[in-house]
Amino acid sequence: MGIVEEAHNVRVLGSGEQTIVLAHGFGTDQSVWKHLVPHLIDSHRVVLYDNMGAGTTNPEFFDFQRYSTLEGYAYDLLTILEVLQIHSCILVGHSVSAVIGALASITRPDLFSKIIMISASPRYLNDVDYYGGFEQEDLDQLFEAMQSNYKAWCSGFAPLAVGGDMESVAVQEFSRTLFNMRPDIALSVAQTIFQSDVRSILCHVTTPCRIIQSMKDLAVPVVVAEYLHQNLGGESIVEVMSSDGHLPQLSSPDVVIPVLLRHIRHDIPV
Repeated sequence: MGIVEEAHNVRVLGSGEQTIVLAHGFGTDQSVWKHLVPHLIDSHRVVLYDNMGAGTTNPEFFDFQRYSTLEGYAYDLLTILEVLQIHSCILVGHSVSAVIGALASITRPDLFSKIIMISASPRYLNDVDYYGGFEQEDLDQLFEAMQSNYKAWCSGFAPLAVGGDMESVAVQEFSRTLFNMRPDIALSVAQTIFQSDVRSILCHVTTPCRIIQSMKDLAVPVVVAEYLHQNLGGESIVEVMSSDGHLPQLSSPDVVIPVLLRHIRHDIPV
C-alpha cells in the first residue's frame, strides 16, 4: 500500500465493472457507510477512504493551510482516483464530501459519471435571497463551544445533527467518530466547512447529480436542495426523504439505502 492509500485508509472492496467511491462528511469516517456497503460489493467495486482530519487519520498529516479551503480535499480525492487508476466512478458524497466531489468534477469531469449528494450545502450562512440555515452569530457560538469544551460540545451536537436522543445507536456512533477527531483539527475543519461558499462554481458542475435530502436536517434546510438543483450546470434531480437528521444513511438505513441503491443503479430519465 502506497503513502496516499495509507494516509487516507483507502479500502477497495467487491468487484464489478462499475466503481463506486464513498466519501464521508464532517465528524465521521468511512464507517458511516456500514449499512450501504454490503448491498454494493456483490455487483460493484467499492472504494472507501477517510478525509484528512478524520479521527482515523494521522493528525500529523493534517496541513492546516492546505485544508483551509475545500479545494485541498478535492485534490486529495483526485489523487486517490489517480493512484487507484480509476478512470470513471459514481461518487456518493455525504455533506461536505458532496461539494468536494463537485469541485473535483469541475477539474476532471471525465472521472465522474454521476454524483449522488446526501445532505449537501453550497453555503451554510444566510445571505441576501439565500437561506442556508445559519447566521454568523450561530456559527461563532458553535466555534466558541468547540473551543471551550470539545467533549461537551460533541455530546450536545451529536443528537442535534443525527436527530435523536443520546440512547440511539446512530447518535452514539456519531459521538464516537466526532470525539475521535483532535479538537484543534475538528475546529479548523468545521470553520472551513461552515464558512465555505461554493455557489459561484455550481454552474460549472456538468456531471449529472442526484440530490438526496432528509425532510428535517439541522444543518441543511430542504430549500438548499432545491437551490442546488436550480443552479448546478448539469442534469440533476432532488429527492426529499421521510428521514430525520443530517446523517440519514446512519440513522435511517431502512429508508435511505433503497433510495441510494435506486439512484446508483438508474440514470436520470430523459
